[in-house]
Amino acid sequence: MEKTEKKKLDIHLLSRVFTYVKPYRLQFTCSLVLALVLSVFAPVRPYLIQLTVNKATGKAVEAPGWLKIFISEQHLSSALQFILAVTIFQVVFIFIETITRFIFSFTTSWLGQAVVKDMRIEVFDKITRLNQRQFDKTPIGTLTTRTINDIESINDIFSDGLVPILADLFAIVVTLATMFYIDWRLTLISLIPFPILIIATYYFKESVNKSYLRVRNAISALNAFVQEHISGMAIVQAFAAEKREADKFNKINKEHRNANISAIFAYSVFFPVVEIILALSMAFLIWFVADNKLDAGLLVSFILYLNQIFRPLRVIADKFNVLQMGLIAAERVFKVLENEDMQPSPEQGFFLPEKIKGEIRFDHINFAYNPPHFVLKDVDFHINPGETVAIVGHTGSGKTSIISLINRLYEIQSGNILIDQVDIKDYNIEYLRKHIGVVLQDVFLFSGSIMDNITLRNPQITKSEVMDAAKLIGMHDFIMQLEGNYDFKVMERGSSLSLGQRQLISFIRALLYNPSILILDEATSSIDTDSEILVQKAIEKLIVGRTSIVIAHRLSTIRKANKIIVLDKGEIKEIGTHDQLLERNGFYAKLHQMQFADQMQTAL
Repeated sequence: MEKTEKKKLDIHLLSRVFTYVKPYRLQFTCSLVLALVLSVFAPVRPYLIQLTVNKATGKAVEAPGWLKIFISEQHLSSALQFILAVTIFQVVFIFIETITRFIFSFTTSWLGQAVVKDMRIEVFDKITRLNQRQFDKTPIGTLTTRTINDIESINDIFSDGLVPILADLFAIVVTLATMFYIDWRLTLISLIPFPILIIATYYFKESVNKSYLRVRNAISALNAFVQEHISGMAIVQAFAAEKREADKFNKINKEHRNANISAIFAYSVFFPVVEIILALSMAFLIWFVADNKLDAGLLVSFILYLNQIFRPLRVIADKFNVLQMGLIAAERVFKVLENEDMQPSPEQGFFLPEKIKGEIRFDHINFAYNPPHFVLKDVDFHINPGETVAIVGHTGSGKTSIISLINRLYEIQSGNILIDQVDIKDYNIEYLRKHIGVVLQDVFLFSGSIMDNITLRNPQITKSEVMDAAKLIGMHDFIMQLEGNYDFKVMERGSSLSLGQRQLISFIRALLYNPSILILDEATSSIDTDSEILVQKAIEKLIVGRTSIVIAHRLSTIRKANKIIVLDKGEIKEIGTHDQLLERNGFYAKLHQMQFADQMQTAL
C-alpha cells in the first residue's frame, strides 16, 4: 500500500515538474526523438563487426538491404574490399552517432537548466512574499538549500534522470530485439544470469536511495549551520565558543560523511557484481557457440551486444536514484511554492487617487506570533496625518510588533488597522509599502556600492537625486571622502561602515523614496554621541510633513513628539505629550525617572 502511494506521489511530482517543460516542448520532443534515433543506432556497429569478422574468416556474407545502399556488389565479392568499405562506413557512422549524441546531451542539459532557471525565479519570488513568520521559524540555510541545491537536483531529472533513462531503455529494447532476431536461442542462453542482475539492481537502487536521502538532509543541515554561524561569527568569537561550535559542526559533518560512505559502499558492491554477472553471461555464450560450432562473427557481435545491455544497466540504477533524489528535491521545492502563509494582497487592491496622507488608526488590535500568547492586547490609538508619535516601553512590551503590523509583515488575530480610513488588508500590499519608510535599529546593507544600497537598484532614481538627498541628510561630504565615492563597495551587512554611517545611509534611502509614513525603530539607541547628533538632525529633516512613528529607547529624544504611547506587556498604559505624562506621575514618569537616575549614575 505504501509503495503504491509512493508511486502515485512520484508520478504526481514528475507531472508537476513537467509543467515547467511546456515552454520548451520543442527541445523536449527533440531530446525524445534523438533518444529513439540513438537506440536504433545501438545495434548497428556490432552487426557490422559480425559481418566483417565472418567475411574475414571466409564465411559467406549476405549484407542487409540497407547496407547495400552504401556498398556495391563489387565490394561484396572481395573480402578486402568489403572490410575496407564497411570500415569507411563505420567511421562515417561513428561521426554521425557522435554528433547525434552530443546534440542529445546538450539538449537535455539545456532543457534542465531552462527549467531550473524558471523554477528558481518562481521559488525566490515566492520566498520574498512569504509572511515574516516563516523567516522567524525557518533557518535561512534551509531556504538557501531549497533555492539552490534542491532545484539543482531537479536539473538532474533531465540531464541524468528521466530522459537518459528512457534513452538507455530504448537502446536495451532495440538491442535485445536485434539479438532475438539474429539468434533467439543464443540470446536466451546468454541472458540466463539476467534475473540475478535485476535483483542486484533493485537492492542497489534502494540502498543508494536511502543514502542519498541522508546526504540531502545532511547538506541542508550543513547549509543552515554554516549560514547561521558565519553571520553570527562575532558572537561566537566574543564568547570564545569556537571549540563548542566546531564540535557541533563536526557532528553534522560526520553524518554527511557517513551517508556518502554508505552510498560508496553500495557502489563498491554493485559494480563488481555486475561484472561477475556479465562474465557469466559471456561464459554461457562462448559455451553455446563452441558447442554448436557457430560463426566467430556471431560470437563477437553477441559479446558486444551484451556489453551494450550491461553497460547502461550498470548506471541505470544510479540514474533511477538521481531521478528519485530529483523528485525528493522537487517535493521540498513544491512545499515552498505551496506555502500560502503570505500576506494576501488583492491584485486589484485599493489604490488612492492621490498620495497616502498618513492617518493611522489601530482599532482594538490583538496580535500573537504564536497564539494564544498575545504580545498586543486590545491596542487602540489614532494618529493624525503629519503627527510625530513616539512609542515607548520596556523590552518586550510590543513596540516593534506595532510597526511590523503597519507594514503588514504579520497578520493580526482581531481588530482593524486603518490607513486614511481604509483597512490595510484592502490595499495592494506593494502600493501600501511604497508609502511606508522604515529605518531599523540594525540597518541591513547589501554587498555592493553605496549607490546600490541607497537606490536598491531602482533605475528611476538618478545619481543627482541621491546626492541631493545625501546633502540634506549631511552625509554627502563623508561619502565623497570614500574610495570611489558613491561607488564605494560596501561589504556584506555593511561591515565596512560604522553603525552611525549605516543609519545615515538608511535615512538617505528613506528620504529618496519619499514615504507618507516614516517609522524609526530606535535609530539612535546604539550609536555614539557624535553620530547621534547627525542622526537627530537627519530625523528632524525626515519627519517634516510626514506621519512619523518613533520607537525610542532614550526618552530625551522624543520630547517634541506630538503624542507618546506608553506600552507595557502588550497593553497601552498611557497616551499624551511628554509634559502631560510627566504631570500624571504614572508609568511614563517612572520610566523617565529610572532613565534619568541611570544617566546620573553613569555620569558619576
